[in-house]
Amino acid sequence: MIYDSTICAVSTPPGVGGIAVIRVSGPDAIIICDQLFASSFKSLTNQPVNKVIYSFIRHKGEILDNVLITVFRAPHSFTGEDTVEISCHGSLYIQQQIMQILIESGARQARPGEFTLRAFLNEKMDLSQAEAVADLIASTSAGMHRIAMNQMRGGFSGELKALRTQLLDFSSLIELELDFGDHEDLTFADRPELHALAMKIGNKIDDLAKSFAAGNAIKNGIPVAIIGKPNVGKSTLLNALLNEDRAIVSEIPGTTRDTVEETLYIQGQLFRFIDTAGLRDHATDRIEALGIQRSFEKAEKASIILYLFDLTQEEQEDIVPTSQWLQKFNKPILLVGTKNDIARRNPIHTSGNVQVIYISSKEPADVERVKNHIVRLSNIQKVTDNDVIVTNVRHYEALCSAGESVSRILEGLENNLPGDLLAQDIRECIYYLGEITGGEIATDEILGNIFSKFCIGK
Repeated sequence: MIYDSTICAVSTPPGVGGIAVIRVSGPDAIIICDQLFASSFKSLTNQPVNKVIYSFIRHKGEILDNVLITVFRAPHSFTGEDTVEISCHGSLYIQQQIMQILIESGARQARPGEFTLRAFLNEKMDLSQAEAVADLIASTSAGMHRIAMNQMRGGFSGELKALRTQLLDFSSLIELELDFGDHEDLTFADRPELHALAMKIGNKIDDLAKSFAAGNAIKNGIPVAIIGKPNVGKSTLLNALLNEDRAIVSEIPGTTRDTVEETLYIQGQLFRFIDTAGLRDHATDRIEALGIQRSFEKAEKASIILYLFDLTQEEQEDIVPTSQWLQKFNKPILLVGTKNDIARRNPIHTSGNVQVIYISSKEPADVERVKNHIVRLSNIQKVTDNDVIVTNVRHYEALCSAGESVSRILEGLENNLPGDLLAQDIRECIYYLGEITGGEIATDEILGNIFSKFCIGK
Protein backbone atom coordinates (compact mmCIF):
# COMPACT_ATOMS: atom_id res chain seq x y z
CA MET A 1 0.00 0.00 0.00
CA ILE A 2 1.06 3.63 -0.57
CA TYR A 3 0.58 5.54 2.66
CA ASP A 4 2.17 8.87 1.68
CA SER A 5 -0.44 9.86 -0.91
CA THR A 6 -3.45 12.10 -0.29
CA ILE A 7 -6.77 10.24 -0.19
CA CYS A 8 -10.40 11.31 -0.40
CA ALA A 9 -13.79 9.67 0.06
CA VAL A 10 -17.42 10.40 0.82
CA SER A 11 -17.75 9.54 4.52
CA THR A 12 -21.53 9.68 4.76
CA PRO A 13 -23.69 6.73 3.65
CA PRO A 14 -24.53 6.36 -0.06
CA GLY A 15 -27.73 8.08 -1.13
CA VAL A 16 -29.42 11.46 -1.00
CA GLY A 17 -29.54 13.34 2.29
CA GLY A 18 -29.54 16.83 3.73
CA ILE A 19 -25.75 16.99 3.75
CA ALA A 20 -22.79 14.82 2.79
CA VAL A 21 -19.29 14.88 4.25
CA ILE A 22 -16.23 14.39 2.04
CA ARG A 23 -12.99 13.70 3.85
CA VAL A 24 -9.51 14.45 2.45
CA SER A 25 -6.38 13.30 4.30
CA GLY A 26 -2.68 13.28 3.51
CA PRO A 27 0.37 15.53 3.07
CA ASP A 28 -1.25 17.60 0.28
CA ALA A 29 -4.81 17.67 1.65
CA ILE A 30 -4.83 21.41 2.40
CA ILE A 31 -3.05 22.36 -0.84
CA ILE A 32 -5.42 20.26 -2.99
CA CYS A 33 -8.53 21.59 -1.26
CA ASP A 34 -7.23 25.15 -1.54
CA GLN A 35 -7.76 24.93 -5.31
CA LEU A 36 -11.48 24.17 -4.93
CA PHE A 37 -12.72 27.14 -2.99
CA ALA A 38 -13.50 30.64 -4.12
CA SER A 39 -14.14 32.88 -1.17
CA SER A 40 -13.05 35.97 0.66
CA PHE A 41 -10.23 34.17 2.50
CA LYS A 42 -6.93 33.93 0.67
CA SER A 43 -5.87 30.39 1.52
CA LEU A 44 -6.77 27.45 3.75
CA THR A 45 -3.15 27.34 4.87
CA ASN A 46 -3.66 30.63 6.69
CA GLN A 47 -6.89 29.61 8.39
CA PRO A 48 -7.02 28.63 12.06
CA VAL A 49 -7.46 24.93 12.80
CA ASN A 50 -10.62 23.32 14.19
CA LYS A 51 -12.72 26.16 12.84
CA VAL A 52 -15.60 25.79 10.38
CA ILE A 53 -15.26 28.01 7.32
CA TYR A 54 -18.10 28.94 4.97
CA SER A 55 -17.24 29.00 1.27
CA PHE A 56 -18.40 27.80 -2.14
CA ILE A 57 -16.93 25.55 -4.81
CA ARG A 58 -16.64 26.82 -8.35
CA HIS A 59 -16.46 24.27 -11.18
CA LYS A 60 -15.97 25.16 -14.85
CA GLY A 61 -16.79 28.77 -14.18
CA GLU A 62 -19.99 28.08 -12.27
CA ILE A 63 -20.71 27.74 -8.56
CA LEU A 64 -21.23 24.05 -7.79
CA ASP A 65 -22.31 24.31 -4.16
CA ASN A 66 -22.06 26.27 -0.92
CA VAL A 67 -20.00 24.27 1.57
CA LEU A 68 -18.57 24.27 5.08
CA ILE A 69 -14.87 23.42 5.44
CA THR A 70 -13.07 22.18 8.55
CA VAL A 71 -9.28 21.96 8.68
CA PHE A 72 -7.38 19.61 11.02
CA ARG A 73 -3.59 19.83 11.05
CA ALA A 74 -1.24 16.93 11.77
CA PRO A 75 -0.85 15.37 14.22
CA HIS A 76 -4.12 16.62 15.75
CA SER A 77 -6.56 14.79 13.50
CA PHE A 78 -8.23 11.39 13.33
CA THR A 79 -5.61 10.06 10.90
CA GLY A 80 -2.68 11.98 12.38
CA GLU A 81 -2.28 13.72 8.99
CA ASP A 82 -3.44 17.05 7.59
CA THR A 83 -7.16 16.55 7.03
CA VAL A 84 -9.92 18.61 5.44
CA GLU A 85 -13.61 17.78 5.79
CA ILE A 86 -16.05 19.28 3.28
CA SER A 87 -19.73 19.42 4.22
CA CYS A 88 -21.81 19.88 1.07
CA HIS A 89 -25.45 19.37 0.15
CA GLY A 90 -26.41 15.71 -0.15
CA SER A 91 -27.00 15.63 -3.91
CA LEU A 92 -25.31 12.62 -5.51
CA TYR A 93 -24.31 14.84 -8.43
CA ILE A 94 -22.59 17.33 -6.11
CA GLN A 95 -20.77 14.55 -4.24
CA GLN A 96 -19.54 12.99 -7.48
CA GLN A 97 -18.40 16.33 -8.90
CA ILE A 98 -16.43 17.25 -5.77
CA MET A 99 -14.80 13.81 -5.73
CA GLN A 100 -13.90 14.17 -9.41
CA ILE A 101 -12.34 17.61 -8.82
CA LEU A 102 -10.31 16.28 -5.86
CA ILE A 103 -8.99 13.34 -7.88
CA GLU A 104 -8.14 15.58 -10.83
CA SER A 105 -6.27 17.85 -8.40
CA GLY A 106 -4.01 15.06 -7.16
CA ALA A 107 -5.90 13.06 -4.53
CA ARG A 108 -6.95 9.45 -5.00
CA GLN A 109 -10.02 7.47 -3.94
CA ALA A 110 -9.51 6.00 -0.47
CA ARG A 111 -9.69 2.24 -0.02
CA PRO A 112 -12.10 0.71 2.52
CA GLY A 113 -10.90 1.54 6.02
CA GLU A 114 -7.87 3.51 4.84
CA PHE A 115 -8.52 6.54 7.05
CA THR A 116 -8.59 4.31 10.14
CA LEU A 117 -5.58 2.36 8.84
CA ARG A 118 -3.60 5.59 8.68
CA ALA A 119 -4.71 6.41 12.22
CA PHE A 120 -3.26 3.05 13.29
CA LEU A 121 -0.02 3.52 11.36
CA ASN A 122 0.40 7.01 12.83
CA GLU A 123 -0.11 5.55 16.33
CA LYS A 124 -3.33 7.44 16.99
CA MET A 125 -4.83 4.12 18.13
CA ASP A 126 -3.83 0.47 18.32
CA LEU A 127 -5.30 -2.25 16.14
CA SER A 128 -7.95 -3.42 18.58
CA GLN A 129 -9.14 0.17 18.99
CA ALA A 130 -9.21 0.59 15.20
CA GLU A 131 -11.34 -2.55 14.86
CA ALA A 132 -13.62 -1.15 17.57
CA VAL A 133 -14.27 1.83 15.28
CA ALA A 134 -15.75 -0.56 12.71
CA ASP A 135 -17.77 -2.29 15.44
CA LEU A 136 -19.08 1.07 16.65
CA ILE A 137 -20.22 2.01 13.14
CA ALA A 138 -21.88 -1.40 12.73
CA SER A 139 -23.42 -1.46 16.22
CA THR A 140 -27.14 -2.07 16.12
CA SER A 141 -27.84 -2.48 19.84
CA ALA A 142 -27.12 -0.72 23.11
CA GLY A 143 -24.98 -3.65 24.30
CA MET A 144 -22.81 -3.68 21.17
CA HIS A 145 -22.46 0.09 21.35
CA ARG A 146 -21.21 -0.05 24.96
CA ILE A 147 -18.69 -2.80 24.16
CA ALA A 148 -17.36 -0.96 21.10
CA MET A 149 -17.02 2.31 23.02
CA ASN A 150 -15.16 0.55 25.84
CA GLN A 151 -12.72 -1.03 23.39
CA MET A 152 -12.28 2.15 21.37
CA ARG A 153 -11.35 3.99 24.56
CA GLY A 154 -8.67 1.40 25.26
CA GLY A 155 -10.36 -0.86 27.83
CA PHE A 156 -9.33 -4.08 26.08
CA SER A 157 -5.94 -2.67 25.06
CA GLY A 158 -5.20 -1.67 28.64
CA GLU A 159 -5.81 -5.21 29.88
CA LEU A 160 -3.48 -6.69 27.24
CA LYS A 161 -0.73 -4.10 27.66
CA ALA A 162 -0.57 -4.78 31.40
CA LEU A 163 -0.18 -8.52 30.77
CA ARG A 164 2.49 -7.99 28.08
CA THR A 165 4.48 -5.58 30.28
CA GLN A 166 4.71 -8.11 33.09
CA LEU A 167 5.75 -10.89 30.70
CA LEU A 168 8.34 -8.64 29.03
CA ASP A 169 9.91 -7.89 32.41
CA PHE A 170 10.34 -11.60 33.13
CA SER A 171 11.46 -12.33 29.60
CA SER A 172 14.22 -9.74 29.99
CA LEU A 173 15.43 -11.35 33.22
CA ILE A 174 15.50 -14.83 31.68
CA GLU A 175 17.31 -13.49 28.62
CA LEU A 176 19.83 -11.93 31.00
CA GLU A 177 20.37 -15.33 32.60
CA LEU A 178 21.10 -16.79 29.16
CA ASP A 179 23.72 -14.10 28.56
CA PHE A 180 25.50 -15.35 31.67
CA GLY A 181 25.07 -19.02 30.80
CA ASP A 182 28.59 -19.87 31.96
CA HIS A 183 27.57 -18.98 35.53
CA GLU A 184 25.25 -21.87 36.36
CA ASP A 185 24.37 -20.61 39.83
CA LEU A 186 23.47 -17.12 38.64
CA THR A 187 19.71 -16.47 38.40
CA PHE A 188 17.81 -13.23 37.86
CA ALA A 189 14.25 -14.49 37.34
CA ASP A 190 12.44 -15.78 40.41
CA ARG A 191 10.80 -19.05 39.29
CA PRO A 192 8.04 -19.12 41.95
CA GLU A 193 7.19 -15.51 41.10
CA LEU A 194 7.07 -16.40 37.39
CA HIS A 195 4.78 -19.33 38.19
CA ALA A 196 2.39 -17.05 40.11
CA LEU A 197 2.44 -14.52 37.28
CA ALA A 198 1.81 -17.19 34.64
CA MET A 199 -1.15 -18.48 36.66
CA LYS A 200 -2.56 -14.97 36.97
CA ILE A 201 -2.10 -14.21 33.27
CA GLY A 202 -3.47 -17.61 32.26
CA ASN A 203 -6.62 -17.04 34.30
CA LYS A 204 -7.09 -13.58 32.80
CA ILE A 205 -6.60 -14.85 29.25
CA ASP A 206 -9.03 -17.69 29.93
CA ASP A 207 -11.65 -15.22 31.21
CA LEU A 208 -11.22 -13.02 28.14
CA ALA A 209 -11.46 -16.01 25.77
CA LYS A 210 -14.59 -17.28 27.55
CA SER A 211 -16.21 -13.85 27.15
CA PHE A 212 -16.21 -14.37 23.37
CA ALA A 213 -19.35 -16.50 23.62
CA ALA A 214 -21.21 -13.65 25.34
CA GLY A 215 -19.66 -11.06 23.03
CA ASN A 216 -20.61 -13.00 19.92
CA ALA A 217 -24.18 -13.35 21.21
CA ILE A 218 -24.43 -9.62 21.89
CA LYS A 219 -22.98 -8.81 18.47
CA ASN A 220 -25.19 -11.19 16.47
CA GLY A 221 -28.21 -11.39 18.75
CA ILE A 222 -28.69 -13.29 22.03
CA PRO A 223 -30.22 -16.67 21.09
CA VAL A 224 -33.47 -17.58 22.86
CA ALA A 225 -34.85 -21.08 22.22
CA ILE A 226 -38.62 -21.57 22.49
CA ILE A 227 -39.22 -25.24 23.28
CA GLY A 228 -41.99 -27.42 24.66
CA LYS A 229 -44.46 -30.15 23.74
CA PRO A 230 -46.52 -29.92 20.53
CA ASN A 231 -49.42 -27.44 20.41
CA VAL A 232 -48.57 -25.53 23.61
CA GLY A 233 -48.41 -22.15 21.84
CA LYS A 234 -44.74 -21.79 20.85
CA SER A 235 -45.48 -20.34 17.41
CA THR A 236 -48.28 -18.20 18.84
CA LEU A 237 -45.88 -16.66 21.36
CA LEU A 238 -43.25 -16.03 18.68
CA ASN A 239 -45.83 -14.24 16.52
CA ALA A 240 -46.96 -12.20 19.53
CA LEU A 241 -43.38 -11.19 20.36
CA LEU A 242 -42.75 -10.13 16.76
CA ASN A 243 -46.23 -8.60 16.42
CA GLU A 244 -46.65 -10.36 13.07
CA ASP A 245 -47.71 -13.76 11.72
CA ARG A 246 -44.25 -15.18 11.13
CA ALA A 247 -44.78 -18.82 12.18
CA ILE A 248 -47.67 -21.03 11.09
CA VAL A 249 -50.18 -21.56 13.90
CA SER A 250 -52.47 -24.61 13.88
CA GLU A 251 -54.38 -26.76 16.35
CA ILE A 252 -52.78 -29.78 14.69
CA PRO A 253 -49.87 -31.00 16.87
CA GLY A 254 -46.51 -31.13 15.11
CA THR A 255 -47.19 -28.28 12.65
CA THR A 256 -43.69 -26.87 13.21
CA ARG A 257 -41.30 -29.43 11.75
CA ASP A 258 -38.16 -27.29 11.56
CA THR A 259 -36.76 -24.33 13.48
CA VAL A 260 -37.94 -20.83 12.64
CA GLU A 261 -35.58 -17.97 13.57
CA GLU A 262 -36.41 -14.27 13.85
CA THR A 263 -34.65 -11.29 15.43
CA LEU A 264 -36.18 -8.65 17.66
CA TYR A 265 -34.84 -5.62 19.52
CA ILE A 266 -35.93 -5.46 23.15
CA GLN A 267 -34.83 -2.45 25.20
CA GLY A 268 -32.00 -1.75 22.77
CA GLN A 269 -30.59 -5.29 22.62
CA LEU A 270 -30.90 -7.70 19.70
CA PHE A 271 -32.34 -11.15 20.47
CA ARG A 272 -32.64 -14.16 18.14
CA PHE A 273 -35.80 -16.16 18.85
CA ILE A 274 -35.81 -19.78 17.68
CA ASP A 275 -39.21 -21.49 17.43
CA THR A 276 -38.58 -25.24 17.55
CA ALA A 277 -40.47 -28.42 16.76
CA GLY A 278 -42.64 -29.83 19.54
CA LEU A 279 -40.97 -32.31 21.90
CA ARG A 280 -42.54 -35.73 22.43
CA ASP A 281 -41.30 -39.22 23.24
CA HIS A 282 -42.29 -40.86 19.96
CA ALA A 283 -42.20 -38.95 16.68
CA THR A 284 -44.80 -39.84 14.05
CA ASP A 285 -42.26 -39.90 11.21
CA ARG A 286 -38.60 -39.41 10.36
CA ILE A 287 -39.00 -35.69 9.52
CA GLU A 288 -40.59 -34.93 12.89
CA ALA A 289 -37.85 -36.92 14.65
CA LEU A 290 -35.24 -34.78 12.89
CA GLY A 291 -37.09 -31.63 13.95
CA ILE A 292 -37.10 -32.78 17.60
CA GLN A 293 -33.37 -33.48 17.42
CA ARG A 294 -32.78 -29.95 16.14
CA SER A 295 -34.90 -28.59 18.99
CA PHE A 296 -32.52 -30.12 21.51
CA GLU A 297 -29.53 -28.79 19.58
CA LYS A 298 -30.93 -25.25 19.57
CA ALA A 299 -31.68 -25.46 23.29
CA GLU A 300 -28.08 -26.55 23.90
CA LYS A 301 -26.67 -23.59 21.96
CA ALA A 302 -29.14 -20.94 23.19
CA SER A 303 -28.29 -18.42 25.91
CA ILE A 304 -31.86 -18.49 27.29
CA ILE A 305 -34.54 -21.19 27.13
CA LEU A 306 -38.27 -20.53 27.15
CA TYR A 307 -40.03 -23.80 28.02
CA LEU A 308 -43.74 -23.52 27.26
CA PHE A 309 -46.49 -25.69 28.73
CA ASP A 310 -50.28 -25.58 28.31
CA LEU A 311 -52.05 -24.56 31.54
CA THR A 312 -55.27 -26.14 30.30
CA GLN A 313 -53.53 -29.52 29.98
CA GLU A 314 -50.81 -29.56 32.68
CA GLU A 315 -50.29 -28.38 36.20
CA GLN A 316 -46.99 -26.75 37.13
CA GLU A 317 -46.32 -29.70 39.44
CA ASP A 318 -46.53 -31.97 36.39
CA ILE A 319 -43.56 -30.31 34.76
CA VAL A 320 -41.25 -30.35 37.81
CA PRO A 321 -39.34 -33.37 36.42
CA THR A 322 -39.02 -31.47 33.14
CA SER A 323 -37.67 -28.36 34.88
CA GLN A 324 -35.09 -30.48 36.72
CA TRP A 325 -33.99 -31.91 33.37
CA LEU A 326 -33.77 -28.41 31.88
CA GLN A 327 -31.51 -27.18 34.71
CA LYS A 328 -28.80 -29.49 33.36
CA PHE A 329 -28.37 -26.97 30.54
CA ASN A 330 -26.87 -24.61 33.15
CA LYS A 331 -28.41 -21.47 31.61
CA PRO A 332 -31.35 -19.18 32.44
CA ILE A 333 -34.70 -20.89 31.87
CA LEU A 334 -38.15 -19.31 31.87
CA LEU A 335 -41.08 -21.70 32.30
CA VAL A 336 -43.99 -20.10 30.44
CA GLY A 337 -47.48 -21.37 31.24
CA THR A 338 -49.65 -20.51 28.23
CA LYS A 339 -53.39 -20.06 27.64
CA ASN A 340 -53.91 -18.48 31.04
CA ASP A 341 -56.83 -16.51 29.62
CA ILE A 342 -58.66 -19.84 29.97
CA ALA A 343 -56.90 -21.47 32.96
CA ARG A 344 -56.65 -18.35 35.18
CA ARG A 345 -53.97 -19.67 37.53
CA ASN A 346 -51.13 -18.17 39.55
CA PRO A 347 -47.57 -19.50 39.20
CA ILE A 348 -45.81 -21.46 41.92
CA HIS A 349 -42.33 -20.34 43.04
CA THR A 350 -39.33 -22.10 41.49
CA SER A 351 -35.65 -22.13 42.43
CA GLY A 352 -32.21 -22.30 40.81
CA ASN A 353 -31.81 -21.02 37.29
CA VAL A 354 -35.52 -21.58 36.54
CA GLN A 355 -38.14 -18.81 36.69
CA VAL A 356 -41.85 -19.14 35.90
CA ILE A 357 -44.53 -16.91 34.40
CA TYR A 358 -48.14 -17.57 33.38
CA ILE A 359 -49.43 -15.71 30.33
CA SER A 360 -51.92 -15.44 27.54
CA SER A 361 -50.24 -14.64 24.23
CA LYS A 362 -53.41 -12.74 23.30
CA GLU A 363 -52.73 -10.16 26.04
CA PRO A 364 -50.15 -7.47 25.04
CA ALA A 365 -49.34 -6.83 28.70
CA ASP A 366 -48.40 -10.51 29.17
CA VAL A 367 -46.19 -10.44 26.08
CA GLU A 368 -44.41 -7.39 27.52
CA ARG A 369 -43.87 -9.27 30.78
CA VAL A 370 -42.19 -12.07 28.81
CA LYS A 371 -39.90 -9.51 27.12
CA ASN A 372 -38.97 -7.96 30.47
CA HIS A 373 -38.12 -11.39 31.89
CA ILE A 374 -35.93 -12.16 28.87
CA VAL A 375 -33.96 -8.92 29.30
CA ARG A 376 -33.41 -9.64 32.99
CA LEU A 377 -32.32 -13.21 32.28
CA SER A 378 -29.84 -12.01 29.64
CA ASN A 379 -28.09 -9.92 32.31
CA ILE A 380 -26.94 -7.73 29.43
CA GLN A 381 -26.49 -4.52 31.43
CA LYS A 382 -24.14 -6.12 33.96
CA VAL A 383 -22.12 -7.88 31.27
CA THR A 384 -21.53 -4.84 29.07
CA ASP A 385 -20.96 -2.33 31.88
CA ASN A 386 -18.53 -4.23 34.10
CA ASP A 387 -16.38 -6.44 31.91
CA VAL A 388 -14.07 -6.35 28.93
CA ILE A 389 -15.89 -8.45 26.33
CA VAL A 390 -14.23 -10.05 23.30
CA THR A 391 -16.36 -9.85 20.14
CA ASN A 392 -13.72 -10.25 17.41
CA VAL A 393 -12.87 -13.78 16.22
CA ARG A 394 -9.29 -12.68 15.43
CA HIS A 395 -8.84 -11.58 19.03
CA TYR A 396 -10.36 -14.83 20.29
CA GLU A 397 -7.98 -16.98 18.23
CA ALA A 398 -4.96 -14.96 19.41
CA LEU A 399 -6.08 -15.32 23.05
CA CYS A 400 -6.43 -19.09 22.62
CA SER A 401 -2.90 -19.28 21.23
CA ALA A 402 -1.59 -17.10 24.07
CA GLY A 403 -3.35 -19.36 26.57
CA GLU A 404 -1.63 -22.41 25.09
CA SER A 405 1.73 -20.66 25.48
CA VAL A 406 0.97 -19.92 29.14
CA SER A 407 0.09 -23.59 29.69
CA ARG A 408 3.50 -24.56 28.29
CA ILE A 409 5.19 -22.02 30.57
CA LEU A 410 3.52 -23.54 33.62
CA GLU A 411 4.36 -27.06 32.48
CA GLY A 412 7.97 -26.03 31.88
CA LEU A 413 8.27 -24.51 35.35
CA GLU A 414 6.86 -27.63 36.97
CA ASN A 415 9.36 -29.79 35.04
CA ASN A 416 12.30 -27.42 35.77
CA LEU A 417 12.98 -26.77 32.09
CA PRO A 418 15.99 -24.55 31.29
CA GLY A 419 15.58 -20.82 30.78
CA ASP A 420 15.99 -20.88 26.99
CA LEU A 421 12.90 -23.11 26.59
CA LEU A 422 10.88 -20.99 29.02
CA ALA A 423 11.95 -17.85 27.18
CA GLN A 424 10.64 -19.27 23.90
CA ASP A 425 7.16 -19.86 25.35
CA ILE A 426 7.14 -16.43 27.02
CA ARG A 427 8.09 -14.80 23.70
CA GLU A 428 5.26 -16.68 21.97
CA CYS A 429 2.72 -15.47 24.54
CA ILE A 430 3.98 -11.90 24.18
CA TYR A 431 3.69 -12.23 20.39
CA TYR A 432 0.08 -13.42 20.44
CA LEU A 433 -1.00 -10.70 22.88
CA GLY A 434 0.76 -8.12 20.70
CA GLU A 435 -0.97 -9.52 17.63
CA ILE A 436 -4.30 -8.29 19.01
CA THR A 437 -3.18 -4.68 19.49
CA GLY A 438 -1.09 -4.69 16.31
CA GLY A 439 2.34 -4.51 17.92
CA GLU A 440 3.36 -7.76 16.23
CA ILE A 441 1.68 -7.17 12.85
CA ALA A 442 3.84 -5.62 10.18
CA THR A 443 2.79 -6.95 6.77
CA ASP A 444 0.60 -4.98 4.36
CA GLU A 445 -1.26 -8.18 3.47
CA ILE A 446 -2.53 -8.77 7.02
CA LEU A 447 -3.39 -5.12 7.61
CA GLY A 448 -5.08 -4.90 4.23
CA ASN A 449 -7.22 -7.92 5.05
CA ILE A 450 -8.31 -6.44 8.39
CA PHE A 451 -9.15 -2.96 7.11
CA SER A 452 -10.75 -4.16 3.87
CA LYS A 453 -13.81 -5.07 5.96
CA PHE A 454 -14.31 -1.40 6.88
CA CYS A 455 -16.63 0.89 4.95
CA ILE A 456 -15.20 3.39 2.45
CA GLY A 457 -14.77 6.81 4.05
CA LYS A 458 -13.77 5.39 7.41
